[in-house]
Amino acid sequence: MNAPIEPHRFTIAPFEARRFANLCGQFDEHLRLIEQRLAIEIRNRGNQFELLGEPKHTQAGENLLRRLYRETHGVDLTPDLVHLFLQESGLEALADPHAEAGVALRTRKGLIRPRGANQQRYVKAILDNDINFGIGPAGTGKTYLAVACAVDALEREQVRRILLVRPAVEAGEKLGFLPGDLAQKIDPYLRPLYDALYEMLGFEQVAKLIERQVIEIAPLAYMRGRTLNNSFIILDESQNTTLEQMKMFLTRIGFGSTAVITGDITQVDLPRGTRSGLAHVMEVLKDIPGISFTRFQPKDVVRHPLVQRIVEAYERFEELNPPRPQGERQEGRRDA
Repeated sequence: MNAPIEPHRFTIAPFEARRFANLCGQFDEHLRLIEQRLAIEIRNRGNQFELLGEPKHTQAGENLLRRLYRETHGVDLTPDLVHLFLQESGLEALADPHAEAGVALRTRKGLIRPRGANQQRYVKAILDNDINFGIGPAGTGKTYLAVACAVDALEREQVRRILLVRPAVEAGEKLGFLPGDLAQKIDPYLRPLYDALYEMLGFEQVAKLIERQVIEIAPLAYMRGRTLNNSFIILDESQNTTLEQMKMFLTRIGFGSTAVITGDITQVDLPRGTRSGLAHVMEVLKDIPGISFTRFQPKDVVRHPLVQRIVEAYERFEELNPPRPQGERQEGRRDA
């Protein structure tokens, strides 16, 4: 017979009744969520915990509970926040007691801490390199953390302005004529960047900075001929750049500037037969010093749990059903 698994016991101190109620949640809903995700059983009396399950999982559970308890110091935990800790950290990071976030980005609305090893590597790479690529599926925090780094650099006066750049390519739909001035025409394409800025700086402050051109919105096509010094430049949705556009953008970067290029090479909206500049540049610049590449995986998705499952399902389907070369179907029709 198999020997029973020894319970994993530990104590969290100091004991403060209000903080422990915050940690456990209403009717222990936070503990139940952790149990479900880590496949463990949690028992506690006050601040004395006993976890049952695989040793790797129970150790991860202790690390998470201690981390969440530190968060209760001035923060009201919610099931959504607990879910984000679980999603962003991942089981591999939680099982590592040294995976605690070591970088914090300062914004007007408070500190932003990247969670999980991959987000930590991404932010540290942006702080250490002038050109940085964040590549991976939707919902992994690529754009949000890039904006956070830009706001942090602006607040600390390391840069004079922030440039938001995005290729104006429709995601499978023809939007037709868009009224308004240049900023209004490209506004729909930059909405994710705006949303992050509003959250970090507030609506009124963002409006003032745009009016003073401290924050500038620029379509990629209008970047030719410019040299961008002392700027933090974010190129979002870069999988929709052509080879020529990517080269043009990268050669605009001047002294004292940092550039972050984000994209998902599985969601290219370019015309059929046009190669993505992002996919190409990953091969061209992979060994160049001073340029960082951070690749995110489906496990790094920090949105609804179903988003991670959707991304993984698409990856499995595409592995089993590789796309046919263009024209193959038409040739088959002619032969029929």
